[in-house]
Amino acid sequence: MLDHVDIRVSDVEASRRFYDTVFAVLGKGLAEDSETHADWRDFAVHADGEPVTRRLHIAFHAPRELVDAFHRAGVEAGYADDGAPGPRPQYSPEYYGAFLKDPDGNSVEACFTGNERKAGAIDHLWLRVADVAASTRFYETIAPALGYELVRHSDAHTQLRSPALSVSFVAGEPSEHVHFAFRAPDDETVRAFHAAAVQAGYTDNGAPGERPHYHPGYYGAFVLDPDGNNVEAVNHNL
Repeated sequence: MLDHVDIRVSDVEASRRFYDTVFAVLGKGLAEDSETHADWRDFAVHADGEPVTRRLHIAFHAPRELVDAFHRAGVEAGYADDGAPGPRPQYSPEYYGAFLKDPDGNSVEACFTGNERKAGAIDHLWLRVADVAASTRFYETIAPALGYELVRHSDAHTQLRSPALSVSFVAGEPSEHVHFAFRAPDDETVRAFHAAAVQAGYTDNGAPGERPHYHPGYYGAFVLDPDGNNVEAVNHNL
């Protein structure tokens, strides 16, 4: 499963207001808050002077009735509609979703897919990529270590999939400056993920090791995908 997704934003206060507005409907509350950072445990926004995350699509699970409430809360607060609540049978027979734009233009969805999951949990990501074939090769390299299945839907769409969630890579102007972390069951999985990527020639962005500044026992490793997104595997050792 995904452990967390972090995005960089142009204005933390504006992003905090948006996400607090829609997350409140889903029962998802702030865990940490500062002038440069807001964290809802599995999702966080940062303003640290680095380039802003663009063209990301992220979806959060919601019971069907809360999909409508999520959208209504956002629109009534003045945020941009990106797709009214309704069925999306092109995804699955039971799929019901609604879409908004966050202050930096990223697409944020609440969706019901028929699965029983906690409201507010990350359901899926969609990233646009410059070269689907290149992204496919990268994610094929790391998928076995993480226990994911890689599915090639078409030349323009590849998907990493597990029973709990999915991450899709589609052709288009690339998503930028996204950080997402896969949860690993042990430190060896973190090392295997990093070794597989680095040995295949991909860019190391942080060797396996403890990061106690996050919390005692945090063991992670980082690599960059072909579009420069920061991909992590982490074991919390809790």
